[in-house]
Amino acid sequence: MKTGSQKPELRVRKTKVGNPISDPRSPFSDFRPLLILISAPSGGGKTTLCQQLLAAQQDMTRAITCTTRPPRPGEKEGVDYHFCDAAEFERRVLAGDFIEHATVFGRSYGTLRSELLDKLRAGRDVLLNVDVQGAAAIRGRAQAEPELKRALVTVFLTPPSVAVLAERLNKRNTDAAEEIQKRLALARQEIAHWRHFDYLVLSSTIPEDLRRMLVIIEAEKMRAARATAPEF
Repeated sequence: MKTGSQKPELRVRKTKVGNPISDPRSPFSDFRPLLILISAPSGGGKTTLCQQLLAAQQDMTRAITCTTRPPRPGEKEGVDYHFCDAAEFERRVLAGDFIEHATVFGRSYGTLRSELLDKLRAGRDVLLNVDVQGAAAIRGRAQAEPELKRALVTVFLTPPSVAVLAERLNKRNTDAAEEIQKRLALARQEIAHWRHFDYLVLSSTIPEDLRRMLVIIEAEKMRAARATAPEF
């Protein structure tokens, strides 16, 4: 028989992999949003992990990159990328609009500071997928900006060995043997930067990588600096 003295249960929703996330109606739901930065060597699995994470986390959105390359068939402005010409990109570089930027094979890519802050201020967790150079630039910028520093959580994802990484790159069947060797050489350099990140995740299976990321996010949201306890 139920009585009026019973304590109400904390209601939770579950992600697709069964990890509980506090319901917005919970008294513990007043968390500051996170800026989740994931970096990995080529073939490390970060693109797949980011896709899985976005599918599992309803309140998370990705940062949309600005680029000078032309749209590919099916790509939409403001959904896939922010498209601009080289002159506009350079103007934004000089204005300090980018938190990080780089030029790859003649095309420029950059993450707009306003893109991150607008989404964080709207209460959304933001996901960034960048290389180690981009991660270093963002960490440096965050040191000078308390709002970004408070939100930033950096994760380095890597296969457990170079042999596993080589196997993954070969399974792609998209690169010649010479190109794979170049990627592996670059990967060795990138992996050496893992100590500069908050977390190191040794890539396993796709579900396990996702589970570990969800654990990291839950723990970071419960840090006293980010959470607000209920008033009694």
